[in-house]
Amino acid sequence: MPVERSRPMFIKKVNNTRVWPVTLKIIVTFGLFILISNFSSNYINFIFNRSQLFELMNQLLGKDLKNMYAYCNDQYEIFQYDKNREGSIESIVKRGMHELKNGKAVVLGVAPDGTMLFQASRPGLPKAGEFTDAASLGKMSEKLTRGRDEGTLYFRFNGEDYYGMYKYNPRWGAFIVRAEELNEFYADSRTNFQIISVVIIVMTIIIGGIGVLILRYLLRYIEIITRSIMRMVKNQQLEYIDLEGATNDDITYMGTAFNSLSGTVDNLIAIFRKFANQDVVHKAYRDRVVKLEGTRRELTVLFSDIKSFTFITETLGNDIIKLLNLHYDRAIREIVALDGVIGSIIGDALLAVFGVLEDSTVNKSYQAVRAAYRLQEVTKTLRLKMSGIRDELVLKNGRLSADEEKIYRAVLLEIGVGIDGGEVFYGTLGSYVRMTNTVIGDNVNAASRMEGLTRVYRVPVICSEYVKNDIETGVENHGIHFIEIDTVMVKGKTTGQKIYWPVPEEEYDELLSKQLSAFELGLELYYRGEWPEARRKFRSCELPVAGVFRERTQDRPPEGWNGIWQMTTK
Repeated sequence: MPVERSRPMFIKKVNNTRVWPVTLKIIVTFGLFILISNFSSNYINFIFNRSQLFELMNQLLGKDLKNMYAYCNDQYEIFQYDKNREGSIESIVKRGMHELKNGKAVVLGVAPDGTMLFQASRPGLPKAGEFTDAASLGKMSEKLTRGRDEGTLYFRFNGEDYYGMYKYNPRWGAFIVRAEELNEFYADSRTNFQIISVVIIVMTIIIGGIGVLILRYLLRYIEIITRSIMRMVKNQQLEYIDLEGATNDDITYMGTAFNSLSGTVDNLIAIFRKFANQDVVHKAYRDRVVKLEGTRRELTVLFSDIKSFTFITETLGNDIIKLLNLHYDRAIREIVALDGVIGSIIGDALLAVFGVLEDSTVNKSYQAVRAAYRLQEVTKTLRLKMSGIRDELVLKNGRLSADEEKIYRAVLLEIGVGIDGGEVFYGTLGSYVRMTNTVIGDNVNAASRMEGLTRVYRVPVICSEYVKNDIETGVENHGIHFIEIDTVMVKGKTTGQKIYWPVPEEEYDELLSKQLSAFELGLELYYRGEWPEARRKFRSCELPVAGVFRERTQDRPPEGWNGIWQMTTK
């Protein structure tokens, strides 16, 4: 079997828990370490370069300031000679602009009171009438009073942060300041830092991608094992993990150990599934525990019973188990296929519940009626099979013996099915030593009573008015004809209840429709107490159910007849 190839990494979610692939964790962890390491190195280099730039800036500013200071003295001498103050200042500004290279660099002449003697700057930089950074001006003035006429200075000018060097010129009575705008001065170093950072990220991504490929190959069986286990979790079915081609390492050993455990657990789960309903299995799997609890729910209950079971048991003896298993194997499969769960199996009786499964989207009563006719089809198929065996024996031996004939009659199973629904208690009863899933309620008993009525009214399936209304209001084009057959008060009840014979569309032919017309007319007269007229209508109907009413209407209606027939037996 070929080795399952790994798929791209992604984060899975199991039972609201995120599952992170190991390969992704390793790549992310090492990727972060690589980024942090490279960015740290780059940042240290950036800071180191900045310190060097700062030293260089101090040297350049000191040189420029020295030149400007000397030039200012020269211009002062010229001013003393020609008395042209504006001309000398203009010359100082031109010389200062000649010294500047950056767009926001300045040479300033600032009087101690903040008045601007001159401002040399590139075109486009606003001219300031006075030096507005009072704090910085105060520091220069304070140092001057202590005999220090020069130094370095951080200050605000035209809304920007500057760093510069100054020296007080007593001839002009002003501080000569040579400064650079900080953001502009460090722009090249920041750009270099950004470019290097992008290169680091790109290289990390490329190296990380290569690392993903290498790690995924080395750890490919972790992903295979993980994906297989997640598939088992989703399907709620254990299976063996394909480890063909795996190397002898801890990962392979882990997979082998899981396969060994899987075989044991899968066998136990298979046994558990056979003894528990699908909803119980899902709940146990989801909650990791099955509690003694239950709730009131609106469900539909199906009850089927094998007719003449006493005769069958006496005739077949221990072989009754084989016959029942032959019947129930197919019957239960049909019920489960229609989203039903088995409430109980007691010898000849089977109780099924519909509407329990949370993922079922089909109307519960509709599924129950369909299941009822599938059960009838199961018994019909079994009878045909037994008839075929009988024909082979007759063909071989000429005839059956008396015992063989009796056995043949015993294996011709026939069942009745009753269906009712409504609010019932559904849950788990017993103890934590031994518990069982069950359904309790009046509607459960009613379904059993209706199954008993199939023997009285000689129809295969009887359902309640609840089932009829549930299907007619909840299912479009349901294809089921509900034939009202009587209003009865079963033993143990104080009120009457309408009962119906649900007939699938495929069995509702023209002949049945004609027979039912006569039956419905007779039933209407029967309800009104006009039994002689009703009997004549029932005599014109050949359906087996009409025979019940022909016998019943031979006499006059009981005293105080209200249309409800009271059953005296269960």
